[in-house]
Amino acid sequence: MAGCAVTELPSGGFSFEQCTRNELLRRSGVTFPTPVKTGTTIAGIVFKDGVILGADTRATGGSVVADKNCAKIHYIAKNMYCCGAGTAADTEYTTEMISSQLELHRLSTGRKLRVTTALQLLKQYLYRYQGYIGAYLVLGGVDITGPQLFTVHAHGSTDKLPYVAMGSGSLAAMSVFEDRYKPNMELEEGKRLVRDAIAAGIFNDLGSGSNVDMCIITADKVDYIRPYEIANVKSERSGDYGYKAGTTAVLNSSVYTLEVTSEDIMEC
Repeated sequence: MAGCAVTELPSGGFSFEQCTRNELLRRSGVTFPTPVKTGTTIAGIVFKDGVILGADTRATGGSVVADKNCAKIHYIAKNMYCCGAGTAADTEYTTEMISSQLELHRLSTGRKLRVTTALQLLKQYLYRYQGYIGAYLVLGGVDITGPQLFTVHAHGSTDKLPYVAMGSGSLAAMSVFEDRYKPNMELEEGKRLVRDAIAAGIFNDLGSGSNVDMCIITADKVDYIRPYEIANVKSERSGDYGYKAGTTAVLNSSVYTLEVTSEDIMEC
């Protein structure tokens, strides 16, 4: 009679088996990777007729706002777009490269592209670099199987959900989605929901700001609205910043006389 092996079922909860190992590595001088702050709010939902993607437009470099009108919704194909968070150069290069590969695939097969094809290319490319390419993506589109919405993390893991949010403002955006999202939403209701989710990230996260961009993808067309709304309208100066001469004391001054030795003009 053949014997049977009974394995113990795994218990629920967190596993702390590697804590001792990690502490020994830390004491031996191993430097662990630090958490990455993406400084963005990107989001998307599936509505009745397609997919709605949204993003803010602030690009930051540390504590400095580098660009107030950065485009974070990238073209992938005629029926799909991709929002990017993380390193701006990585998201732009990655989406352009995958878009080029998909176009070659479409020309060689003669078929309409599927969103899962773009998803497979993105996750394989990012997994190859183990997270060192800082691209956190929200991929959305409509193909023969219907509306599709995915998230792709920098290390290659993916999720398929009816509503998603990524970036440093994702918690604020997700709170709006969890409170108000419902299946089979109408277009205007969905646009209002995505707008409010991105605005929640803009007003509650220092890494997000400026305007709200939006992309509506349906089976027959794509409507890329940039900007959909200017969330942070710059106010006018209410005070006078002119100062009288002598307000700031001059500690010392120097006057130099320059002697012109030649007035020839060099031609290039």
